[in-house]
Amino acid sequence: MSALQFVKEYVKQPRTVGAVMPSSKALARQMVEAIAFDRVENIAEFGPGTGVFTEEILRRKRDGTVLMLIEENREFCDLLHDRYGERDDVVVIHGSAEDVREHMQKYGISRLDAIVSGLPFASLPNDVSHAILRVTNQVLAPGGVFVTFQYSMMKKALFEQYFAGMVWQRVWWNVPPAYVLAARPMK
Repeated sequence: MSALQFVKEYVKQPRTVGAVMPSSKALARQMVEAIAFDRVENIAEFGPGTGVFTEEILRRKRDGTVLMLIEENREFCDLLHDRYGERDDVVVIHGSAEDVREHMQKYGISRLDAIVSGLPFASLPNDVSHAILRVTNQVLAPGGVFVTFQYSMMKKALFEQYFAGMVWQRVWWNVPPAYVLAARPMK
């Protein structure tokens, strides 16, 4: 997908796309840094968009680790399906992260060791953000990790309601610069 197509998707759905450009490789590398790939069996990615984080996850994950991509935007989902639909270790789902538990049941996944989120919590409705973070906290395995990024710290208090051991890292090599959050579930 070209940068122009990405911008068109942003213009059509700014609340759910949340960025005017795809994330940088530097941001993608930082997004997966907290994942212990040698111990991970199941990973979900919420809002993978064009697959920038997906590519970094696939480069690092072990054989046999399942990656579930949940994308609400139809154009992005079709792109992901074209790119990864033939892989046995990747499941592409057109749907909402709010329904992750149902998606897990459908594919026989009992727990998630890591969740990587590209969702724009700053622009999502508050009730949707709470629903996604609540279910994220519930489906993460003990010791699992939730990783997301935001362009500002304005939603920090929201994340503190659902996660412990939060570590924030600033990534300057992204447009705009971003904060990456890695956190553990509150259980």
